[in-house]
Amino acid sequence: MILIAFLGTVGFSQTQAQGVRPEVLASGLQNPWAVAFLPQGRFLVTERPGRMRVVEADGPVGPALPGLPAIDAGGQGGLLDVIADSDVAANRRVYFCYSEAAASGGNSTALASATLAPDNSRLEDVKVIFSQKPKFSSSAHFGCRIVEGRKDGKTDGTLFLTLGDRYSRMQDAQKLDNHHGKVVRINKDGSVPKDNPFVGRAGALPEIWSYGHRNMQGATLSPDGSYWTHEHGPQGGDEINLPQPGRNYGWPVITYGENYGGGKMGEGINAKTGLEQPLHHWVPSIAPSGMAFLSSDKYGKTWQGNLFVGSLKFGYLNRIELEQPFKGKVVREHRLLEGGGRVRDVRQGPDGLLYVLTDSPQGRLLRLQPQ
Repeated sequence: MILIAFLGTVGFSQTQAQGVRPEVLASGLQNPWAVAFLPQGRFLVTERPGRMRVVEADGPVGPALPGLPAIDAGGQGGLLDVIADSDVAANRRVYFCYSEAAASGGNSTALASATLAPDNSRLEDVKVIFSQKPKFSSSAHFGCRIVEGRKDGKTDGTLFLTLGDRYSRMQDAQKLDNHHGKVVRINKDGSVPKDNPFVGRAGALPEIWSYGHRNMQGATLSPDGSYWTHEHGPQGGDEINLPQPGRNYGWPVITYGENYGGGKMGEGINAKTGLEQPLHHWVPSIAPSGMAFLSSDKYGKTWQGNLFVGSLKFGYLNRIELEQPFKGKVVREHRLLEGGGRVRDVRQGPDGLLYVLTDSPQGRLLRLQPQ
C-alpha cells in the first residue's frame, strides 16, 4: 500500500469546521485506531489490521514497525490503543493493547510494553504485561483504551485499561472472577497495585478497578486528575462514567438503551440501588470513540476544560461543555468536523492543540488549528 502524507484541509468547509481549521498531516492510514506523541514532534499511530507506524512531524509516514506480537485482527479486533510513557523522551517506552489469540482457541485483549529503537525503526524488548481472562471466541467488544495513572499531580507508575464484555458474555460484567466488562489497573511491569479495591478478596481478580461496563472505547484523565471513560450502550444508552474503585456501573442490569431491534434489556430498568449512574448518556447512541480533555487555551478560554469525544456513528467531534468542577453535569454539546468521516481518536498534543484520527481504509491524521 502506498502511503501519502500531505498538509491541507481537504474535505472540510469552514462551516463544518465550526471554530477550528482541520489540517491534514497524514493520509492513507488503514483504519487507524490511536495516536501517541513522541519527541521531536513525531507521532506513533496504530492501524487496526496490525501495524504501527511513526509519522514525522511534517507528515511523512514511515513503514510498519517490526517487533509486534501476533495480533488476531478481525471484526472490531486488531491493534488498538497506544500511549507513550510520560518519560518517553528518556526511556522511549510505549504501551499498546490489541486482540490476542490463544493457541487453544478464542481471544481477548492484551496489553504490552515495548521500547522504540533510537532510530524509530522497530520495537524492542516487547513484553505482554496483562492478558484478559478468559479467552473467548468473539470479534467484538475488546474495549482497549490505556491511561497512565496520576496521583497528587504526578504519574504514579500505574496503567488503567478498559476491557469490553465481549458482547455475548455480557452477564460476566457483573462477576468478579473474570475481566469481561471491567476497568483494570496494573503497575507498568504488570504487577497488581496493593491498593486496588479487590486485592485479597476471595473469588475476585485483583486487577479489577471497576465493573459492570459494556464496551469502553474512550478513556482519559481530567485536568483535576480524575479518571473518565465512556462506553457504547446497546441501542441507545452510550455513557460517560467516572469509574471509582470497587464500584459497579450496572451493565447489563441497568441501561438507558434497549435491545437491538427494539425491546427491553433484562428488566428494562435504568436505575437500581447499589449500581452507579452515568454522568451523562446519549439516546440515540453516537457510538463514541476517543476521548480527551483540553487543558490549554489555544482555542480560547471558552474551550479550555471542555471534553472532546469522537462519534463513529455520525462522523463528528463532540465538544462538551461541563459544569465545573469537572465532576459536574454536561451543560452543552457542539458538533465539530461534520462531514469529515468517522472520528476514531482525539488527543491533546504537547503543543496544546487537538489531534484527530479518522477511521477508514484511507484514514487521516488531523491537527486542529484555531480559526
